[in-house]
Amino acid sequence: MPDIMDYLQFILAPQMLNGLALGISVVLVALGLTIIFGLLDVINMSHGEFYAVGAFTALALSALGLNYWVLLALVPILLLPVGVLVERYLIRRVYDGGDRHVSTLLLTFGLALVIEDILKIIFGPNTHRPATPLPGATEILGVFIPTYRLALIGIGFVVIAAVALVVYRTRLGAMVRAASYDRNMAASLGVRVGWVYSGAYAFGIALAGLAGVLLAPIYSVFPTMGHDFILLAVTVVIVGGMGSIWGAVVAGISLTQVQAISALIISPVWGDAIIFGVMVVVLMFRPQGIFGRIGHA
Repeated sequence: MPDIMDYLQFILAPQMLNGLALGISVVLVALGLTIIFGLLDVINMSHGEFYAVGAFTALALSALGLNYWVLLALVPILLLPVGVLVERYLIRRVYDGGDRHVSTLLLTFGLALVIEDILKIIFGPNTHRPATPLPGATEILGVFIPTYRLALIGIGFVVIAAVALVVYRTRLGAMVRAASYDRNMAASLGVRVGWVYSGAYAFGIALAGLAGVLLAPIYSVFPTMGHDFILLAVTVVIVGGMGSIWGAVVAGISLTQVQAISALIISPVWGDAIIFGVMVVVLMFRPQGIFGRIGHA
C-alpha cells in the first residue's frame, strides 16, 4: 500500500498536473478555433501560426524591457486588429465563392506558410527559451510543482470562464450566437453581422496568441511551433464537437490527461497515437463530436 500511495503522490499526480497545464493551453487555442468555425464556418489552418505569432511578439517585446505580465494582456490586444484585417480582406473574399470549406482551408493554409516564413526571416530558425516569470516550485501535499505551471492553470481557468460568460450570458454573446444560427435574420434585427464576424475571428486569434505567451516559457519559441500544437487543438475541436465551447473544454482537458497518463504507463512516443485513436473512435460512433455547436451550452 505505501508503494501505491507513493506512486500516486510522487509520479502520477505531477504527471496529471503537467497534463492539465497543457490541456488548459490547448483549450485556449481550441476555443479560438471552435468560435471561428461555429460562427464563420471557416476551417482556420493558420491558427497555429497565430499561436506562434503571439509567442514571438512576447519574445520581441520582452527584449525591449516589457514585463511578462504586461505582455500577457498586451499581446492578445495587439492581435485583435490583425484578426480583423485578415477576416475582412482575406477570409471574407472567399465566403461566397464555391465550396466555402475548401476555399477557406486552402486560403488559411497558404496564410500559415506565409506567416511561418516571415517568422523565420525576422527571428531566424533557431529555438528561443524565454525566462520563466515565476521560477521555483510550490509544495502541494508533499509534491513540488513548478509555480509557473500552477499559475498557468489558474489563468487558463479564469480565461475559459470569462469566454463562456461572454458567449452565453451577455448581449454580445447573444448577437454572436444569433449570427451563427441565421445571418440574415440577425441582420434584419439590427445586428451588424459583418463586425460580429470580424470580431469573432479576431477574438479567436487573440486567444491563440494568449496561449502562445503562456506556453512560451515552458515549450520554447521557434517558427514551426504551431504545427504540432494545432494538430492537437484540431483533434480537441473534432472530439468535443465543431463549434462547441464546452466540448472544447471537456475534450481538451480529457485528451491531454489521456496523453499524459499513457506517456507514463506505456511510452511517450504513443501519446499522440492514442489521442488520434480516440478521435477516430469518436468519429466512428458520434461523427458530430461529444457536444453540439456554438449556440448550445
